Amino acid sequence: MQKEIIMTDKIELIGLSKEELAEAIAEIGEKPFRVKQVWQWLYHHGVTDFEKMSNLSKDLRAKLAEKFTITRPKIVAEQISADKTHKWLLEFADGQRIETVYIPEEDRGTVCISTQVGCAVGCTFCHTGSQKITRNLTAGEIVSQFLVARDAYNEWPTPTDEVRHLSNIVVMGMGEPLHNKENTFKALKILSDGDGVAISRRKITLSTSGIVPHIAEVASELGCRLAVSLHASNNELRTRIMPINKKYPIEDILTACQEFQRRAGSCKYITFEYLLLNGLNDSLENAHELVDLMKKYKIDAKFNLIPFNPWPGCDYQPSSKNRAMAFSKELGKFGYAAPIRVARGQDILAACGQLKSKKEQEK
Repeated sequence: MQKEIIMTDKIELIGLSKEELAEAIAEIGEKPFRVKQVWQWLYHHGVTDFEKMSNLSKDLRAKLAEKFTITRPKIVAEQISADKTHKWLLEFADGQRIETVYIPEEDRGTVCISTQVGCAVGCTFCHTGSQKITRNLTAGEIVSQFLVARDAYNEWPTPTDEVRHLSNIVVMGMGEPLHNKENTFKALKILSDGDGVAISRRKITLSTSGIVPHIAEVASELGCRLAVSLHASNNELRTRIMPINKKYPIEDILTACQEFQRRAGSCKYITFEYLLLNGLNDSLENAHELVDLMKKYKIDAKFNLIPFNPWPGCDYQPSSKNRAMAFSKELGKFGYAAPIRVARGQDILAACGQLKSKKEQEK
């Protein structure tokens, strides 16, 4: 049975970097080789009980339990869709709540992780954007979302890549990851560490609305894949649906993407997320504008066309199947992969922020 977060003066181990864990271990008088042992119990075996760290002496386990704690967020609500999409509403020690989603596919399983309580970007089509920013998540709170998913699917100890259900991570849940860069980067380094959870950096994607100063750093500091929430083919339209475009217009974003590609090596292909909104951004003219932008800035790009998932209070409508297919086909004519994402979890309020809002209304 998982432990829920309890207010305590003990140091939380989940979310400490290896360097910080080494300092903590040294402070209780233990030698450096203990760091790898404890790390593996936390992130390879997924234990939350020091007594289960069987290769440590009884005295050391007692010492660890006296000084430290290992916790998981409280699961407030949990839903599984007919298509097997799995969603959790998680609550942290201060009562703040976020959502985490697991999306299984035939060839992979992706955990969609949140980085903030609420969001400051304010995209008009996004349900989380209607929730005011409350605070950033800590590195431990970001990491713990993946651990909750691992617990649910009993993937401890860390399995080989060939048999993993939870094989990929997308930092694309509630919040803007690059508004919480330090904690997000720290969390992803923990999750990709080979001694623990060991998710390949090639299987981690960080999605941003386009926080220009930090885009290239995703390549140089993390080495993971990049997705940019573009959603429009020109500045006028993008500013209308994404107010942040006033600060970081398309030209600045694509210039930053050029630098990302220069640093990224084998992960240089950038995915541009494009939400299809009926009659707003889904014309063939919009498709041609996107092609012109990619050619002008020489971006190695692919597009992820997303059907809009309607939510109460939002006036946008999803593009018709015919318009979506025509848009995808037009991009394909110019050599750009542009698959239409299959809508998932529509029967369980899977769009970011919906389950949280529903539970708050019930309260």
